[in-house]
Amino acid sequence: MLEKLDKSLEVAIIATEEVFKTYELMCLDTLKEIGRSTAREWSFAMGYTHRSSLAKIIKRIEKKYPDKLKIYDNRFPRLYEAL
Repeated sequence: MLEKLDKSLEVAIIATEEVFKTYELMCLDTLKEIGRSTAREWSFAMGYTHRSSLAKIIKRIEKKYPDKLKIYDNRFPRLYEAL
């Protein structure tokens, strides 16, 4: 495999680049897959058994990535949507 990569420098650079995602970004990807949902539906989609398991993670997402999460807080329960 390395012989093939030596021939093309661009292929070698692309092959060595790895994209690492934080857990917050993985949660946002899951939310994007399931669509607009409550924290309970979102936490169950992530594999948790309790509805408030993502509470701290949602707070971290609000601080780190406020432009990627839309919160509908004018109703109960709140709805979350990944942008």
